[in-house]
Amino acid sequence: MPSSNAGSVDWGINESVATVTLNRPGARNALTWEMYQALVDACGKAEADPTVRVLIIRGSGGAFSAGTDISQFADFVDGHDGTAYERRLDAVIDRIEGLTVATIAEVDGVAAGGGCAMAMACDLRICSDRARFGVPIAKTLGNCLSMANTARMVDLIGPARTRELLLTGRLVDAREALAAGLATAVVPSNELLQETAKMAAELSTRARSTIIATKKLLARLRDHRRPPPGIADDIISECYGSPDFKEGVKAFLDGRKPTFP
Repeated sequence: MPSSNAGSVDWGINESVATVTLNRPGARNALTWEMYQALVDACGKAEADPTVRVLIIRGSGGAFSAGTDISQFADFVDGHDGTAYERRLDAVIDRIEGLTVATIAEVDGVAAGGGCAMAMACDLRICSDRARFGVPIAKTLGNCLSMANTARMVDLIGPARTRELLLTGRLVDAREALAAGLATAVVPSNELLQETAKMAAELSTRARSTIIATKKLLARLRDHRRPPPGIADDIISECYGSPDFKEGVKAFLDGRKPTFP
């Protein structure tokens, strides 16, 4: 359990299924740097244990994750800080996406920003009917996604829907997420744990070699399509150095809605 407002990433294991719980419910599991590092450590722990066949990532308190804790952007000086942040976030999301064990995002409530990226990086997304997905930064923060996270969204829901969601900052509900291919399955909230456990148990009986090979093949295909790292650094730096981003962070810290110049 968390001992402070910094939150925690809690680890559990039941036979061949490991569970990681994002535990900062008072902030809708908004992620601190420490939580991101703990998530990377948990991925390493899952991969190092030969008994683990499936990793479930879930949130506590009725939310998956609202993304990165915006207060951590308060010390950013210029766009280079934004570029460094996006690289750091990419490394975390890449670690989840690159796991050789099967991964399930159990999504109850909001999965926004970095939380949405985490869910997209998992192999499957089992959702409650209360789930909501999106990246509302056009309304809230005035920054942008990395090229890799933009590509993940395009891969899952296509370029037209990605464009609409990023430009409007709209969140999609569980039903729309299922229709778009963002959600694997949607169940009533009181059945979510059971449905996730059922899927995890099913995956844990499948051939490990097939799962590993399939994930590697998909990764190779993905890497072939995606541009090399750093190709969008100029765009990211300009966005994070903009008056819009400064206003978004200040508005959050002031507890008000931003007024973008």
